[in-house]
Amino acid sequence: MNYSSLVSAISSYTENTFPTVDMNLFITQAEKRIYNTVQIPALRKNVTGITTASNKYLACPDDFLSSYSLAAISPTTGSYTFLLNKDVNFIRESYPSPTTTGAPKYYALFGPAVASSVITTELTFIIAPTPDAAYSMELHYYYYPESIVTASTTWLGDNYDPALLYGALVEAYTYMKGEQDMIGLYDGKYKEAMGQLKRLGDGLERQDAYRSGQARVPVP
Repeated sequence: MNYSSLVSAISSYTENTFPTVDMNLFITQAEKRIYNTVQIPALRKNVTGITTASNKYLACPDDFLSSYSLAAISPTTGSYTFLLNKDVNFIRESYPSPTTTGAPKYYALFGPAVASSVITTELTFIIAPTPDAAYSMELHYYYYPESIVTASTTWLGDNYDPALLYGALVEAYTYMKGEQDMIGLYDGKYKEAMGQLKRLGDGLERQDAYRSGQARVPVP
């Protein structure tokens, strides 16, 4: 299902024509509800960056929401060392002096970078110990993929559109202040679709038949 067919379906189900700005809001709100409920592979992104020697901070990507992993790549051997995610308090306690340098072992989400009362970077990592050299850093992180509103097609629309359709219908019918039985119907369909999507995103896609055996229903 692409953007045009999704808009057409929402209008047909509700028997209503919405302004584009409202229609787009229904869809994007539904997308964010879905993306915060199921961790589908389309929410993963990978980037690389470089630390600066004697600088314990590393900027997060602009679209960063949360991290899956952060690894430091040795400048001499190219080997990966995955950093342990800790709290800022742990890092401050363990490495009270920023002049203590070495190969990165830990990281924490620090917060915005501010210069002259102006936020220059929305979020940064603090690295410990303070890097003693320029290390390539590989970050796997969670982000919102481009909305179907602007991309026209997305993984969600192509592979499991019921969740997107019924999620947007719940938003649209709530906006219309529709009858409670119909809102309940759409919400039930949305929850059913989300259960199936969760089985895929948080279940089947995280295992295989070799390690976990084939998915099967117990027989009484």
